[in-house]
Amino acid sequence: MSPRETRRVSDRRDLSIARLLSRVRLDSFLGLLSTLQEGIMALDTDLRIMTMNAAAERILGRSRHDLTGVPVCDLFGQQGCPRDTLQAALLSGQPIIDFQTTVSLADGRQGHVLLRTAPLEDRGGTPLGLALIMGDVTEVTTLRQQISRRYHLGRMVGRDPKMQELFGLIRDVAGSDASVLIRGESGTGKELVARAIHETSDRAGGAFVQVNCSALSESLLESELFGHVKGAYTGAVADRRGRFEEADGGTIFLDEIGDVSPVVQVKLLRVLQERTVERVGDNKQIRVNVRVVSATNRDLESLLAGGRMREDFFYRIKVVSLTIPPLRDRREDIPLLVANFLERWARREGRGKPAVVAGDAMDLLMNHRWPGNVRELENALEHALVLSRGRAIRAEHLPPETRQPGARPATGLRAVARDSNEEKEVLAEALAATGWNRTRAARRLGIDRSTLWRKIKLHGLEPPE
Repeated sequence: MSPRETRRVSDRRDLSIARLLSRVRLDSFLGLLSTLQEGIMALDTDLRIMTMNAAAERILGRSRHDLTGVPVCDLFGQQGCPRDTLQAALLSGQPIIDFQTTVSLADGRQGHVLLRTAPLEDRGGTPLGLALIMGDVTEVTTLRQQISRRYHLGRMVGRDPKMQELFGLIRDVAGSDASVLIRGESGTGKELVARAIHETSDRAGGAFVQVNCSALSESLLESELFGHVKGAYTGAVADRRGRFEEADGGTIFLDEIGDVSPVVQVKLLRVLQERTVERVGDNKQIRVNVRVVSATNRDLESLLAGGRMREDFFYRIKVVSLTIPPLRDRREDIPLLVANFLERWARREGRGKPAVVAGDAMDLLMNHRWPGNVRELENALEHALVLSRGRAIRAEHLPPETRQPGARPATGLRAVARDSNEEKEVLAEALAATGWNRTRAARRLGIDRSTLWRKIKLHGLEPPE
């Protein structure tokens, strides 16, 4: 059925209802309103309460006589009142649909309500105000909050069976000191998994030290990991502890472990086997009590077959292997991730209530392939929040690539072979399009800045002079 035909059917339905109501006695209509479970309040153009039905009295625990003439925002408080949204609905005539907020109940408790509006006009078409329809969702919201705890682990959220299985494995492995290898595409949240392992373990009171192995040259990485003594090399003007020593009693997270050179692999192997480190320029053995967690988005088996990774090192770092599923394989988690991000953003910005996502925008979010995974989703939502100015996020507020259902960004890396000439071309295109702004280019490509830096170095790309 075409949109025009759909409107005609809707118009005919509205006319038939109007004809029926014109024949119904007023007391019959009032009786109908009194049986509704939803509260209905009539607001004037100043957003003051004119009257309400019995359900509204029951939800609020107060009578219409007590509330007549009271500003409706007094019920919600300054943080919970959708004043701007209500005023916009008054001016535009467009209804509010399913705006959830809290309301003050008579006994002092905070209830949860879902709001809708409809314009009120007199018989001559002059605006009188708004009808505010209020559904009590306190029990449902409380239950949802209780259930949502099952779907959180650290800063991760997921109810997909694959994520629930991952959460179980994290809890199981946290009780041991076995080395863990976290595998997953860029943007899936490997650091969050590493932190969850640390925070769920007996080492939670110790340090969590993170090292990005792809961001440093071989010599600098060796010094960063193991430390150095004064005079070990030019510029070493004092003794320095390495990251392993800093992590003593806690966890060290080696990100991008697939980029470590065979020389550094040998030295890491000694730490894994003997739990000792040796600072650069020294021969003294320093004992460390460290849990090693590493992560990669690379195919380590291919590196092993090509001789770029030692077999003994490979098996030492993957005593336990955890794999994070890509976002496209757990789409049912998208609404949960969206809600979680918007709540965190609202707290960070000091806003009382998180922004809401309209149905057309959520449809696009659910259908996008997300080559950059959760990081790309968060970037898209932050983009939308800027354009929507904290109000309801609609389709037009999302980045252009997400407004094409099922499409990937034209500059995404997932469809090209790793380390290939085609990958080099995609990188060069993204860098040129962003004026070599690495942060924007990484966001456009759906990767983090350290991965972009490594690929720029690999392909020998340089900014134009």
